[in-house]
Amino acid sequence: MATTNINVRVDSELKKSAETLFNDLGLNMSTAITMFLKNAVAYDGIPFEIKRQHNIPNTETKAALAEYNSMREDPASYKRYQSFDDLMKEVLDDA
Repeated sequence: MATTNINVRVDSELKKSAETLFNDLGLNMSTAITMFLKNAVAYDGIPFEIKRQHNIPNTETKAALAEYNSMREDPASYKRYQSFDDLMKEVLDDA
């Protein structure tokens, strides 16, 4: 099968990160791009969802926000500290 070249301009940090990832997966950039193109053709479109992100928090952030809201609604149910040093002492004592 005959091959052809594709020239793509990307941010240098993105390229480095992608190369590191692909190397860890045992791939080179050319193979990874070929895999993407084959998947796009087989899928008859982009092989993953593309949508705008409106600063949607991840699962961990959602849990932290829920805990914060719970603390605001019922502060008496949560331990309070007189100072940051008191908090750090307890954390270090538990470590």
